[in-house]
Amino acid sequence: MAAGMDFSPPFAILEGSYNRDNATIMENQTSENLDSLKQTTNGKPPRHLSVTRHGVGSMSLLAAADLASDVGIVISRSPSDEKSDFLPVFRSGSCAEGGPKQYMEDEHLCIDNLVQHLGSTASFPAPGAFYGVFDGHGGTDAALFVRKNILKFIVEDSHFPICVEKAVKSAFVRADYAFADDSSLDISSGTTALTALIFGQTLMVANAGDCRAVLGRRGRAIEMSKDHKPNCTSERLRIERLGGVIYDGYLNGQLSVARALGDWHMKGPKGSACPLSAEPELQERNLTGDDEFLIMGCDGLWDVMSSQCAVTIARKELMLHNDPQRCSRELVREALKRNTCDNVTVIVVCFSVDPPPRIEFPQNRVRRNISAEALNLLKGVLDSNS
Repeated sequence: MAAGMDFSPPFAILEGSYNRDNATIMENQTSENLDSLKQTTNGKPPRHLSVTRHGVGSMSLLAAADLASDVGIVISRSPSDEKSDFLPVFRSGSCAEGGPKQYMEDEHLCIDNLVQHLGSTASFPAPGAFYGVFDGHGGTDAALFVRKNILKFIVEDSHFPICVEKAVKSAFVRADYAFADDSSLDISSGTTALTALIFGQTLMVANAGDCRAVLGRRGRAIEMSKDHKPNCTSERLRIERLGGVIYDGYLNGQLSVARALGDWHMKGPKGSACPLSAEPELQERNLTGDDEFLIMGCDGLWDVMSSQCAVTIARKELMLHNDPQRCSRELVREALKRNTCDNVTVIVVCFSVDPPPRIEFPQNRVRRNISAEALNLLKGVLDSNS
C-alpha cells in the first residue's frame, strides 16, 4: 500500500458483484467506523430451513467480501459484555464437503432447541442451543464417538447446570477416557472438538484443537476460540514442559494440533500429564442485540480465510436471503474456490429472525490519510491484544 493513500471517498456498502479493486478500498476502513454506522432493516427469514451436509451455491459477493482478509485485522475482544434484554432466537445451517482429501473425517452437530432435545430429564434455562464441529484424523471413530456423546457427558456431569464451565471441561476429558475404553473402536484415531453451548444470553465456546468459532457483531469478527497449533507460544511451552517436542510444526513429529481427543497411541495412562491434551479452553460472552451470528468451522475453512473475511461474506449472504444454510454453503464454496487442502465443515448460527441490518458509511466523513507504516503499527497493536 502506498503511503498517504486517500481513504476519503464516501460510499455505501452493499450492492454489486465482488471486485478486488473495490475490496482493496474497503480493507482500509478501520473498525472504528462501524460504531457510527446508519442502519435500516429489511427481509424476513425463509419459511423452511434444512440442514445439509453437501452442496454448494453461488452468489454475487459484496464488494468488500475480503474486508481485512489480506490486512488480517480482527477484533478479538468485545467492547462490552453488558447484560441486556436481548433474547436470542436460534436458527442454524451447516455444510460439510470432503474437499481434495480422499476421506471425509469431519462430524458436526446442530441443536437449535436444547430444552426440547433434552426433554424433562435436565433443568436448563430457555432458550438454549448446542453446536459442535469435530475434525477427525486417522479415521472417523473418534469424531463420530465425540459427536454422539459429548452433550450427554455435559448434561450428566454433577456440576451441570450450576457450574456449566466445570461441566464442559469435565465432559471433554470424560469423553476422551470413554473413547479409550471402547474396545470396538480404533482408539488411535483422533479428533479436535469445538462446541458452543448457549443458555439464555450466555454463549460458552469450548475448544480443543484448531477448529475456530467467530462471532459476527455488527460486521466485526470477534474470535471466540484460539487455534491450538503446536507452534503457538503458550502451547509450545506447555508441550515442552511436559516432555514433548515439536518437529516442523508437528507435535512429536506426528500431529499438527496440540490438543485433541483420542490419539491414545500418543498419550500415557489416564490422568497423567500429557503433551497432547484433551482439556478445552473456554470463552464466555453475554449476547446482545449487536451479536448477529456465529460461524463455527474446521481448519479447512480458516486455512484459506481470515475470521474477518468469513464474517463479511456471511453477513452479505444473510442480508441477501437470511438463510444460514445457504450462508454455510457459500463459505464452504469459497474455501474450496481458494484451494483449501482439507475437509471443510461450517456451521452458521443466527441469533435473530431478522437479517443483519444494512450498513452505510456516513456521507460526511472527514477526509484522512494513513501511511503503510501507520497501518502496520495498527495491525501490531491489534495482534498484540488478540
